[in-house]
Amino acid sequence: MKWSDITAIAEALFDKHPEVDPAAVRFVDLHNWVVELDGFDDDRTRGGEKVLEAIQAAWIDEAR
Repeated sequence: MKWSDITAIAEALFDKHPEVDPAAVRFVDLHNWVVELDGFDDDRTRGGEKVLEAIQAAWIDEAR
């Protein structure tokens, strides 16, 4: 999984953290959770604010 796999990351986060309100997650925590996902294989430093915003928005949609 790469940073560009927004939907797959959002689905994995939803599965791993079902009790979490994705709208309340801080970007620092979100970044750490993404890089800790099973199957994540990308450069840790490439997860910038725009990517994290897209992941968070997709996760919010997934949680609805």
